[in-house]
Amino acid sequence: MKVLTILLSLLFAAPSSVYDFKLKDIDGKGFSLAKYRGKKILIVNTASGCGYTKQYADLEKLSSQYKGKLVVIGVPANNFGGQEPGTELEIKAFCTKEFAVTFPLTQKTSVKGDDIAPLFKYLTTAPNPDFTGDIKWNFEKFLIDENGKLIHRYRSAVTPLAQEITKEI
Repeated sequence: MKVLTILLSLLFAAPSSVYDFKLKDIDGKGFSLAKYRGKKILIVNTASGCGYTKQYADLEKLSSQYKGKLVVIGVPANNFGGQEPGTELEIKAFCTKEFAVTFPLTQKTSVKGDDIAPLFKYLTTAPNPDFTGDIKWNFEKFLIDENGKLIHRYRSAVTPLAQEITKEI
């Protein structure tokens, strides 16, 4: 009985960092965030039909400028105003054609509500010096340190190249 209790507690233990999460890329291939250990990660919930969609260009610049130190991960979500209705193939084509995006994109993911993805449940509740709680709109940003811990969270209006982000990289 004691062994079973220990095994269950390990199975259902709260995540200790983003490295505990696995995602699927936009092409459907699984990957673990642990592969980015030692680098900062900027996780952004994105949408192709949003007023903030032009931030894709600055996300690409940020990704290029800090290559080797930072990984930007775009997570398409259709939670806000139906602004990401397309398929993964359509999203990938749009991001490539319109913004020459080369940073990783995931499959479309729910970032709030009853079907919130486990990663976003973790990110919206993890301690950080900024704020916790639900994502309010597309293009919110979560900055993760080299050890997999959330260190800052930024609302949509904070642009990817804003000093409050770049000074942390």
